[in-house]
Amino acid sequence: MTRRVLLVVHTGREQNLRTAEKVAGRLLDAGISVRALAGEADDLRESACEVARPDENPAAGTELVLVLGGDGTLLRAAELARPAGVPLFGVNLGRVGFLAGADSDDLDEAIAAVVESRYHVEERMTLEVTATLNGEQVAATWALNEASVEKSSRERILDVVVEVDGHPVSAFGCDGVLCSTPTGSTAYAFSAGGPVVWPDVHALLVVPSNAHALFAGPLVVSRESLVAMEIDQHGHHAVLCCDGQRQFDLPPGARVEVVGGSTPIRLVRLQDTSFTDRLVRKFELPVQGWRGPAE
Repeated sequence: MTRRVLLVVHTGREQNLRTAEKVAGRLLDAGISVRALAGEADDLRESACEVARPDENPAAGTELVLVLGGDGTLLRAAELARPAGVPLFGVNLGRVGFLAGADSDDLDEAIAAVVESRYHVEERMTLEVTATLNGEQVAATWALNEASVEKSSRERILDVVVEVDGHPVSAFGCDGVLCSTPTGSTAYAFSAGGPVVWPDVHALLVVPSNAHALFAGPLVVSRESLVAMEIDQHGHHAVLCCDGQRQFDLPPGARVEVVGGSTPIRLVRLQDTSFTDRLVRKFELPVQGWRGPAE
């Protein structure tokens, strides 16, 4: 059977395109077919790539989705990989690139690992998200990092009630409320003041953003919990945004429910590097003075 890889690229930078052409050429030389998305393929000078439309399940039949870009590009590619159940392999060409399995300096090693099938895959939990209004569903989606309910106008305050497993926890005015996976704990939730949660911890994070309340700190609840955020029916419109990729309008009175997802995202790693080491490296954390375990 022909091996096939879907290549997803951040095409906004000329250097990314040239890197993508180099990668595609090496894969093709190794006998691996390369598929690219319509639009992105037009920007590549590698004419031997297959072309697929994003709405045609382009990852179906591929071995993996190879992503060249930052975390935003990888989150976009996750929408394509998830229906096909294939792993994502991100090579970071952006800034932090926390989701990537390799950095740009490791590009040659990353391509060699793909050619030789020399990599391992880890699963990351996702979120399933539904929004209803007066009992009728207005949105159904998912997230790898986070689902956020945010005010739609900068000058407004969003009034919400946060609920866990059918019990109200707190009501307050805020800029928004995030429900995050452990994977997303180093992204938007971290910027909003949430804790860093190791990926193998099965939990959901609830992080209010700029809340006007005494009890509005981050919460960590069970993966099995149902987290709900209800918008004041006499308040203002809000926006539901998942991973910065999918956005839905929420009228006053809308209710957003978030649970642990049944379909994980599979991420490729070149080496079995600990999350702790990755955290220190990506955030450039000071660890001077560390002596290591006693012998």
